[in-house]
Amino acid sequence: MPVLRRVVFTLEPVPPFRLDFTVWLLRRRPNNALDLWQEGVYRRLVVLDETVFGVTVRQIGSTEAPRLEVEALGDGPEAELQPAAAMAIERLLGTRVDLTDFYRVAAEDPGLERLAWRFGGAKPPRYPSAFEALVNGIACQQITLTLGLSILNRLAESFGPTESLAGLPLIGLPGPAAVARLDPEALRGLGFSGQKARSLVEASQRVATGELALEGLAELDDESAVARLRELRGVGQWTADYVLLRGFGRAGIFPGGDVGGRNGLQRWLGLSDKLGEAGVRELTARWQPYAGLVYFHLLLQGAAEKGWLEV
Repeated sequence: MPVLRRVVFTLEPVPPFRLDFTVWLLRRRPNNALDLWQEGVYRRLVVLDETVFGVTVRQIGSTEAPRLEVEALGDGPEAELQPAAAMAIERLLGTRVDLTDFYRVAAEDPGLERLAWRFGGAKPPRYPSAFEALVNGIACQQITLTLGLSILNRLAESFGPTESLAGLPLIGLPGPAAVARLDPEALRGLGFSGQKARSLVEASQRVATGELALEGLAELDDESAVARLRELRGVGQWTADYVLLRGFGRAGIFPGGDVGGRNGLQRWLGLSDKLGEAGVRELTARWQPYAGLVYFHLLLQGAAEKGWLEV
């Protein structure tokens, strides 16, 4: 049995920062079993290729002078565990993202200004890997987010790594090599459609063999990255947009194919006519290059309206 090592350290996010708002953008629904939030503490199992470690994060500073206390637990060398955990937290929680320009853009639009300041300190999160963003995107295509998260929970429980941190069990999604070995029928048993199961296994095989350097797509512009992603079976515009926003941190992407996002935008703007993808692009052009941040803030507003998030 490998010896688990524990490191504790602090991070100072670029202010303003609110851990609760940012974690909710990862959780999205109360049934998320991978991104855990309990009594002001965030816990997660981070899976990066063959590296797996658990992290616990709590905010010990204010919104305007934020500090995070991080505990990481893993079986790798202690000298490598802290920098790996710090990098993962910076990506998951957007701690190095400076929102000064976004707030400046928001100040020019009274409606957006109210929304931005209501959720001040919310940072744009990213999954630890582009592969995890792709898995999320494929799983949640054309179904409710609550159902999509249930399927992802089952995928993690059945085939992903597990760990215990502070007495709580943590689960993580399997990496590309593990998914590449699965029979699509095994995924169908978790709730994936046949098409999604084949899409996920084929994409995982291409990533695992190096045929598709998924992280390398971050070097491409939006249009080129979308084109490469759409070469994958079952990956359309919405899934590609999802990977760009949540995998690569492209803050200008408002996923127009996201029905919940479209409806939230429509309600917020008080529009009577249903929005299509073209309408979303036209309306959000005024907030570029931060349309994706508007999407995130509307997600928070929806969670607050449902009573899932305290403001």
